[in-house]
Amino acid sequence: MTEELSKQLRLRRPARLKFDEARQTDLLLLPERVIRLNPTAGAILWLCDGERTVNQIIEELQTKYNQTDLKADVLDFLTQAADRGWVETWK
Repeated sequence: MTEELSKQLRLRRPARLKFDEARQTDLLLLPERVIRLNPTAGAILWLCDGERTVNQIIEELQTKYNQTDLKADVLDFLTQAADRGWVETWK
C-alpha cells in the first residue's frame, strides 16, 4: 500500500482535461471521444500532474473538501482510471 501511495500519476498522453464553461463541468478529452466527468472525478484528475504523489492527492482533497478517510475512494477511482488508460505512473 505504501508503494501505491508514493506513485506520481499523470494523465496518459494524449489525454487532456478541459473545463466546459457552457456545461459547467470537466471534460476528459481522449482520441475520438470525450468523457464528461462528475465533480469528484474532475477534482482528482486535475491533481494528476506527474508531480504530486497519490498520497499528496489524497491529502489535498481531504483538505480542500474538509473530509477525512478519502483514501479508499480515491485509490478505487485511480485504479479504475488506470485500468481505463486515463492515467499512468510518471515517476
